[in-house]
Amino acid sequence: MRSAPRPADKPVILFLGTSLTAGYGLADPDLAYPGLIEKRVEEAGLPYTVVNAGVSGETSAGALRRLDWLLKQKVDVLVLETGANDALRGQPPEATRANIDAILTRAEAQSPPPRLVILGMKAPPNLGSAYLSRFDAIYPDLARKHRAVLVPFLLEGVAGIPALNQADGIHPTPEGQRKMAELVWRALEPLLKSVG
Repeated sequence: MRSAPRPADKPVILFLGTSLTAGYGLADPDLAYPGLIEKRVEEAGLPYTVVNAGVSGETSAGALRRLDWLLKQKVDVLVLETGANDALRGQPPEATRANIDAILTRAEAQSPPPRLVILGMKAPPNLGSAYLSRFDAIYPDLARKHRAVLVPFLLEGVAGIPALNQADGIHPTPEGQRKMAELVWRALEPLLKSVG
């Protein structure tokens, strides 16, 4: 799996994300959901190159700063996973929304623009109901605005389940990553077949 911009002879699926995408704590980064999806792409005979641009600890502001460099290659499908670290740091949801909106807007300015997939996150419950409602609304709102495919919550069926998370209680185990890959693949497969 590629991790940096290079000329490609096949359409590119770019996974832009945090430690969840990078595969923090896993013995092999290919055990993270982008690597598992790459295997699905190959098994389905779909002509795509998968690029994992996950960076552990990155906020949505960091993802926005890296975007222009990542878009030096032609990207056909952008899968965006960001915002979890913003919430863990209690950053204002309005700032997170603005960063994600800017990422999607810049991607759409490419010619031709990539198809967009947004992997939603949820704020930790300890931040209070007002924060949660403001944060959790970011992903469906921006998916509608940018006509993106939405996975409502990347960690659905994984978050809060000890057997599916590493000792830190935050980062998924290989089994947790497999569940994430299943969730993302269900949203991504029809899109790839329509683009490819």
